Amino acid sequence: MPDRKLLLLGACAVLAILAYLTLGARGNWGFVLSFRGTKLAALVLVAAAVALSTILFQTLTSNRILTPSIMGFDALYLLVQTGLVFALGSFGYAALAPETKFAFEVILLTAAALALFGTLLGNGLQDLFRVLLIGVIFGVLFRSLTSLLQRMIDPNAFAVVQGAMFASFSRVDKELLVISAGLILLCCFLAWRKRHVLDVMALGREQAISLGLNHRRELFIGLVLVTVLVATSTALVGPVAFFGLLVSALTYELLKTHHHGSLLIASVLLAVIVLVGGQTLFERVLGMGGSLSIVIEFLGGLVFLFLILRKVRA
Repeated sequence: MPDRKLLLLGACAVLAILAYLTLGARGNWGFVLSFRGTKLAALVLVAAAVALSTILFQTLTSNRILTPSIMGFDALYLLVQTGLVFALGSFGYAALAPETKFAFEVILLTAAALALFGTLLGNGLQDLFRVLLIGVIFGVLFRSLTSLLQRMIDPNAFAVVQGAMFASFSRVDKELLVISAGLILLCCFLAWRKRHVLDVMALGREQAISLGLNHRRELFIGLVLVTVLVATSTALVGPVAFFGLLVSALTYELLKTHHHGSLLIASVLLAVIVLVGGQTLFERVLGMGGSLSIVIEFLGGLVFLFLILRKVRA
């Protein structure tokens, strides 16, 4: 049954990709496919990175509600952006080479996330509300610092910061795609090789150790994969707080399995369907009459509230 569902998801993902590439296309097909292909590559990379990082993080924390973004990752990204504008000014920020800015963001976000998540998980904080509270506190701290810096910059610089507050799937730098693709594909390959280890990790810390697994080492490796995936996707298009939660909830509900071989593939396919299909709808049908990232955040937020309420009632 999971194989049949995976084939169906794969077919839907292919249809979404074909619709995005061909719907409403006129004129020179070479130019159209090249232009749309670049944006499509970014959408697929972000979909894969967010989906895999969320499934991995939920397995590592043994909790299907937590995501890296809920733990304050997006707030940290905005703090970095605001700090750069504050230190360099709007012109200095705009003059930064895309590769330099991208590398700085990925390295800084990865280091900060490893320090944050490594401390939380290393201390064995498995209680849902305690971990959520710590994540919210860090998020409030980052947002407070961001707000302080925003009050100290001029209006022109603040307008630049506003542009980084929401994810943008329509404007992606071509020069960053190759670097992002290399990092994300490497993490995807390593995550796929760890799929059987993840099955054991999902049983819990004590059970995994009793089965002979080096839990601490595998936890660190998984944490590195999560941070690199999230940092890369965030630096590429911006913060998407609830997209991963939306995709993971749909994946678990659809497959009803604990085997990560199926979960990883299904989550990526679902993320591609949602992201590429949604972007096709907004660009080709609605004429950019709305923002896909805002709709995704809204739906993901509703899913988060639903999962919290269901957890409390259980």
